Amino acid sequence: MKLKQRVVLLAILLVIFIFTKVFLIDNLDTSAANREDQRAFHRMMASLRIELDPRLDHTLQSPWEIAAQWVVPREVYPEETPELGAVMHAMTTKKIIKADVGYKGTQLKALLILEGGQKVVFKPKRYARDYVVEGEPYAGYDRHNAEVAAFHLDRILGFRRAPLVVGRFVNLRTEIKPVATEQLLGTFMTVGNNTCFYGKCYYCRETEPACADGDIMEGSVTLWLPDVWPLQKHRHPWGRTYREGKLARWEYDESYCDAVKKTSPYDSGPRLLDIIDTAIFDYLIGNADRHHYESFQDDEGASMLILLDNAKSFGNPALDERSILAPLYQCCIIRVSTWNRLNYLKNGVLKSALKTAMSHDPISPVLSDPHLDALDQRLLSILATVKQCTDQFGPDVVLVEDRMTLSHL
Repeated sequence: MKLKQRVVLLAILLVIFIFTKVFLIDNLDTSAANREDQRAFHRMMASLRIELDPRLDHTLQSPWEIAAQWVVPREVYPEETPELGAVMHAMTTKKIIKADVGYKGTQLKALLILEGGQKVVFKPKRYARDYVVEGEPYAGYDRHNAEVAAFHLDRILGFRRAPLVVGRFVNLRTEIKPVATEQLLGTFMTVGNNTCFYGKCYYCRETEPACADGDIMEGSVTLWLPDVWPLQKHRHPWGRTYREGKLARWEYDESYCDAVKKTSPYDSGPRLLDIIDTAIFDYLIGNADRHHYESFQDDEGASMLILLDNAKSFGNPALDERSILAPLYQCCIIRVSTWNRLNYLKNGVLKSALKTAMSHDPISPVLSDPHLDALDQRLLSILATVKQCTDQFGPDVVLVEDRMTLSHL
């Protein structure tokens, strides 16, 4: 064989060798990642049920100190949290030492300080479990039980970006009024035999108070994030105008995502994929009201999109607001880990998992059956949307590997 032919043959063999090696490594990496996703899913399923147990046998720290140490740029709480039940037990039982009007916003809430100095946000019950909120997908009062359900869905999806939430019953006469600020106390009233309050907020009205059953009010408490992690507010690129007859650009421009990809912080880093995850989360819970979102301050786009304020959810189980998924079907990208988790939750697993996760909450049952059934139906719509994307662009474009090593040191 001539030298020139040998060189050509060796070059061809080298190319084949390199291609084969890269292909095998890629497949091995993908296979290993998929196996880790599956193991993570099984770990989550094994720890779904949270016993609200006050014991913290292995530490002298308070539950508030433990929860504060969990928070890192990409997670509010870690995957393995044996102390989670103790923290949530403290949230629902610790003595209330101060009560004030809620932080600024449009909906009624109260800011409580629990024994040990921990802040929590209390959202009162406004609707019965089977009440259906008609009208626009963002209509109605906040739903306290939606906050509880959304927190557990965040756990099930493996995002771990929602602050801890648990149901709590409070006695307004003996637990709240004696420690209430004058500003909050001035909004208390009696309607029939029930103690009520209307608080201070944009839509708070004396004519529309939240009322207890006698003195006992059902609600949810959300754990305040540590002050060492100040929040930064961002306008959601797929936010609504909330003005009749005026559409946001994303509602008429199908190439809108291309413009978003050219602007910071969506042009690099994990933020755009966080937006996609959040769209999936919001579609499942029926939340069409995420006009803004929060991240940690000075994060340069690297921190997570924090899943705060999920109470405009689970209003109408018959309404599947597809526009919530606009970031997904316009950008046609999704994390591989999110895609894998969604597939593991098919065939009724999601409904069953959420029902189990919420079963030990003090206000259980948290959701009515129609809302649980709607979750499984909406999951199928999400999977079908991703399939349309992969059929059009191919899985290599749509399914994006984005894994970060998380530290809880």
